[in-house]
Amino acid sequence: MTNYTAIFCIALAVNVAVTYYSLKGSKNNADGSNADNDVDEVKKVKGKQHKSLLIRYLCVYLMAAASDWLQGPYVYALYSGYGYVQSDIAILFVAGFGSSMIFGSFVGGMADSGGRRKFVIIFALTYIASCFTKHVKDFNVLLLGRFLGGIATSLLFSVFDSWLIKSHSTLELDSSYLGKSFAAASYGNYVVAILAGLVANSLAESSPMVEWSTGQSVTESTGKIFIGGYINPFDCAVIALIACGGGALYLWEENFGSQKAVSDDGSCDALTRATHTVIRNEDVLLCGIISSLFEGSMYVFVFMWTPCLKALAPEGVGDLPFGLIFATFMVCCMAGSSTFTILMDQKKIKVEDLAVKILMIASCAIFTAAISQSETIAFLAMNLFEVAVGMYFPSMGTQKGSIVPEAQRAAIYNIYRIPLNFIVLVSLLTKLTYRQSYLACGSMLFVGSLLQKRLAKRRHVYSQASSTDNSETDFLVNVTEDKDEHV
Repeated sequence: MTNYTAIFCIALAVNVAVTYYSLKGSKNNADGSNADNDVDEVKKVKGKQHKSLLIRYLCVYLMAAASDWLQGPYVYALYSGYGYVQSDIAILFVAGFGSSMIFGSFVGGMADSGGRRKFVIIFALTYIASCFTKHVKDFNVLLLGRFLGGIATSLLFSVFDSWLIKSHSTLELDSSYLGKSFAAASYGNYVVAILAGLVANSLAESSPMVEWSTGQSVTESTGKIFIGGYINPFDCAVIALIACGGGALYLWEENFGSQKAVSDDGSCDALTRATHTVIRNEDVLLCGIISSLFEGSMYVFVFMWTPCLKALAPEGVGDLPFGLIFATFMVCCMAGSSTFTILMDQKKIKVEDLAVKILMIASCAIFTAAISQSETIAFLAMNLFEVAVGMYFPSMGTQKGSIVPEAQRAAIYNIYRIPLNFIVLVSLLTKLTYRQSYLACGSMLFVGSLLQKRLAKRRHVYSQASSTDNSETDFLVNVTEDKDEHV
């Protein structure tokens, strides 16, 4: 029997140590103790600007993340509580991912031209509407909620990052600050996940789910509108979303893809331009394929870790401590984010090269979980994968920040999610065992590492070229925008 408590304690201790070291290193860099007076003063000014920006960003982003984490654990439980069978629930889940895949490709371009802050507010309103549908025991209404949730999810994973990157560019902050911002956001996201899980669990158990007017249970009532029980976390998510939208309105300034993007072009035109960019710029295309392979594998991992550990657990053990297991995963992700910060502060490895190693580690971890016959070894491999997850998001966010053209950033980010959602849909619609799923994930991650190696090589060539010809820099960052003017 795996000692989950001991593994959690060890992971927590490692995370505390790594986090302390990363904060200490960041502080030393911010102090500029090794720099001359002029450089020291510039670093202090930029450091203050970055701190102010990061606080404003996290106040809004973490509320959005909290709303998502509050809902996640209880979507399936709510549908099941309403009496829907697994095939019906599968349709609802497929509708959500399908909505994200289809509508997300349009809303990204609209956000670039209409304003990222405005679409963060639209995200909050859309997700609030989705939460309200959870009160209604009607398949069509719940289906509508999944469509709205899919659109909101697309905005969550594109508009927030786009606003942050453009704000860094406006303040002329060094790229190292962008990596720190993504690492901080990633770390905060995992802290929020743990806290949201505890809050959601407490709320779900605080009262039974009953029909709002009669107080009857789901099985007793023929009514349509219910409150309490599994619905409580969704109501709490509404509060977080109101805080998110309000925070964006009062704390964020508006920013756009570019002046050129703020035009009368329709969403179809924006989607067409973004698609041309992805196809014609190899670096942008590689970024999309790599992120889809990694994040698709991550979603499959989320679906499969429970059946994996259940299958490997000794007979007669009973229920596994799923809450403790989830907390361990999040602590490992936090350690990964802090590790990324440490490595970037040391400036001994470029982010593109680090990403190659992250993908290789993730691939080996998933392959180990797939072939292991030991519950303990499989669980340790899963934790190693989560460390890689914690390092992946700030590394990929940093790369996207320098590769994806600013004018079409949100639109391209949502195009990236099309193959990602396709991978998730395939995993939902097929009946692969956890071993088959993990072998497929390991293979995708290995391919991703090879593609990342190619991307790193290309970026190094571009970097060397730009160091000999300063005029080349603009071409590297905006090559596709220049081409699009002739399309």
